[in-house]
Amino acid sequence: MRGSRILAVVVVTGLVVLAGCGAIVTEDAPTGTTDDLPDGTQNGPIASPNGTLSVHFINVGQGTSTLIVGPTNETMLIDSGDWSDDGEHVLAYLRARDIERIDYLVTTHADADHIGGHEAVIDYFETRGEGVGAVYDPGITSNSQTYSDYLNAIEEYDVMLYETRAGDRIPLEGVETDVLAPPAEYLASDDRNENSIVVRLGFGRSSFLLPGDGEAASERYLVDEYGSQLNATVVRAGHHGSEASSGSEFLDVAEPRIAVISSAYDSQYGHPDEEVLQRFSQRSVRTYWTATHGDVALTSNGSAITVATQRDAPTTPLALRDGEPIEPDSDEAMPVRAIVPVGGSATTTTVADGGATTEPTGEESALSISAVHEDAPGDDTVNLNDEYIILENTGTRPLDLTGWSVTDEAGHAYTFPSGFALDSGARVTLHTGSGTDSSSDLYWSSGSAIWNNAGDVIIVRNDSGTIVLQEEYQ
Repeated sequence: MRGSRILAVVVVTGLVVLAGCGAIVTEDAPTGTTDDLPDGTQNGPIASPNGTLSVHFINVGQGTSTLIVGPTNETMLIDSGDWSDDGEHVLAYLRARDIERIDYLVTTHADADHIGGHEAVIDYFETRGEGVGAVYDPGITSNSQTYSDYLNAIEEYDVMLYETRAGDRIPLEGVETDVLAPPAEYLASDDRNENSIVVRLGFGRSSFLLPGDGEAASERYLVDEYGSQLNATVVRAGHHGSEASSGSEFLDVAEPRIAVISSAYDSQYGHPDEEVLQRFSQRSVRTYWTATHGDVALTSNGSAITVATQRDAPTTPLALRDGEPIEPDSDEAMPVRAIVPVGGSATTTTVADGGATTEPTGEESALSISAVHEDAPGDDTVNLNDEYIILENTGTRPLDLTGWSVTDEAGHAYTFPSGFALDSGARVTLHTGSGTDSSSDLYWSSGSAIWNNAGDVIIVRNDSGTIVLQEEYQ
């Protein structure tokens, strides 16, 4: 732990005292170095990881909240939406996914549309769940009641609070999780937005760049400090897609394939700004907007990203507003919409909603389902590795399954790891739970059962999104 941030810690503690509470113990976050970041290329020699990384952009209207579930089911929540719903939308989303603990709660900055549910989230998991592991905060305070309530909750439940800066590490297991901003010396006269925490997640060949409300000053710092290391498969648009964010130079360095914008459909601030959408369009960035797509879940196996959304809305940046609005409290399902390869020149094919089975050709027809074991002995949720399906290559040549996917009727998706091939006559067992992948056993790394005991549909798609195998069991 470093001891160079005493002044900022005193300021945070002082606010709590003014709010009528005692002192909070704050410490500096664990540190790394910028040299630890990947080399910036999405095609370099990076080993395929075990399991999957899921990043959920929750539709909270004019606000931001992102749930991250790592390959060992550790969780991170970055922001919690606007103060006006007191965390209701975020908590509903977490409960629906059986999230029992928040291991890392990240406050990008103190604005009320980012910390609106913090008090409720901390209270819920400390009283009815398995707690909050630690909170990460940039240390610039606010005079709002929302911020005071958030700090009061930290003190009430004795949650560790880390003041966080560039170079720090958040120890999400199985994921390279680096804090890129704010720097030790705050930017832009301590402006809260420009000093938002910026998190970069690295998982296999994929990466996610998640800023808060940073605009020109924050993006200039990132470009100058990290250069090509900013390279990211997915970028969340800064400041809800405001005109001063997602600048040309920043996008040229980051080179995202996917962008996600979190804002209200009828945002009083005009988010997302047309100039931002133009910049995404010029770079052919597939763009999702929570206001029209609803909740957006991106799941990476390290070599491809599976995209699930509530609505099948336009993803061409300049056509985003052609989609119909969806309310934050919608309980619509989230089918798989697309599979996006991380590297190489492969194109992305959108998966049509409810698409019919396509007759496979050539070696694709060699894949078959040889067994379905949907009812594990005992409690399915405990014995997840004894819930599985077995796939077999009945053809005469090896079958490369890189980027192929398996989904159920509800839209849960698994993507085969890069380089995985099934020899002629070979079988592979896809277990629902977690484990170490091998040539004969793969692991979905789901925290709950996938295959319904009363019947379900198994859908296999190739790396271009075409359905090559679809089988229903009763």
